Amino acid sequence: MTTWFTAADCDLDDFRAVCEQKTELSDYPHAADVVDNVLIYPGSLPDTREIQGELIRALRDGPGIVVFTGAFEPEVVDRATAVFASIIEEQKASGVRGGDHFAKPGANDRVWGALDKFALRDPAAFAAYYDNATLALICRAWLGLGYQVTSQVNVVNPGGQAQVAHRDYHLGFMSQEQALRYPAHIHALSPVLTLQGAVAHVDMPIETGPTLYLPHSQKYPAGYIAFHQPEFTSYFNEHHVQLPLKKGDAAFFNPALFHGAGTNRSSDVRRMANLLQVSSGFGRAMETVDRAAVVRALYPVLRDFGGSVENVIAASAEGYAFPTNLDRDQPIDGLAPPTQADLVRRAVAEKWEASRFEEALRSYETAHTG
Repeated sequence: MTTWFTAADCDLDDFRAVCEQKTELSDYPHAADVVDNVLIYPGSLPDTREIQGELIRALRDGPGIVVFTGAFEPEVVDRATAVFASIIEEQKASGVRGGDHFAKPGANDRVWGALDKFALRDPAAFAAYYDNATLALICRAWLGLGYQVTSQVNVVNPGGQAQVAHRDYHLGFMSQEQALRYPAHIHALSPVLTLQGAVAHVDMPIETGPTLYLPHSQKYPAGYIAFHQPEFTSYFNEHHVQLPLKKGDAAFFNPALFHGAGTNRSSDVRRMANLLQVSSGFGRAMETVDRAAVVRALYPVLRDFGGSVENVIAASAEGYAFPTNLDRDQPIDGLAPPTQADLVRRAVAEKWEASRFEEALRSYETAHTG
């Protein structure tokens, strides 16, 4: 069994063999149809172990994506759309230019942290929207209990270009160099830590650029390395599928599935989707640690430390960029902003004065609070 992936492990022929499998409707008795290898389900299914098991198989061993037709009532979607549109207009009026993980900053309209903004602005509309049995069913199936919902609204305007094909959070938000530092079993773990979803807030015919998918690609073990390589991008561009959606339809997919938003070739449709990223409740440490206080206390020692500064930083500082407030800490210069550990590392290397380190640490803390 492979313990570490390398770029040499990414073989396009092997990838092709995985992606060119066929989705058989007979294997999924509760599905209504298969379209372009994607399973289509009705938006009202009972929450049973049998159906949960089928959805797990679909996301893990099958095409990696399911679409629920009519999952959200159009009237409920329209109430949420009005809230999101008002937030976007306020952002524009204030000069906010949204960054994006996999597209040019400013090309699309984004609402980062849309979950709490929605709840605070219109709690009744929020409750109506998230009182959704389909969402609860797929989240419980893939993640179990205690899952955590986050939401980012994405509007791809007419002329907005397609995203680069990618996998998603966690390892999908890393460069190839970063992903190579994680052992193979972490590559296998990452897809079961989150669930990706998209709720259509307008009708999305093909010309508006609904999301591009490569069914079955989530099963390629080295995919978090492969999606960075041009030959895999080319294969995706030639073989992806794209399904039109109606307002209220919802797609959910394994975060390891190769995908990307499509180009909006329409002249007048602002394609709005509520992108749901749902995380496992297990993605947390056992104890809370005031890491800012820890590194503040350690910094005078680390500036002239005779041992391994890196080992001490790893044991004390926050080494992961997320969660963060993406309004204040946008991914403009890369897939993820610098970590607290990066800040300490730089300060020690450049021998900052304590006052400069304190100011930078406070800025970091502000960016990582709600």
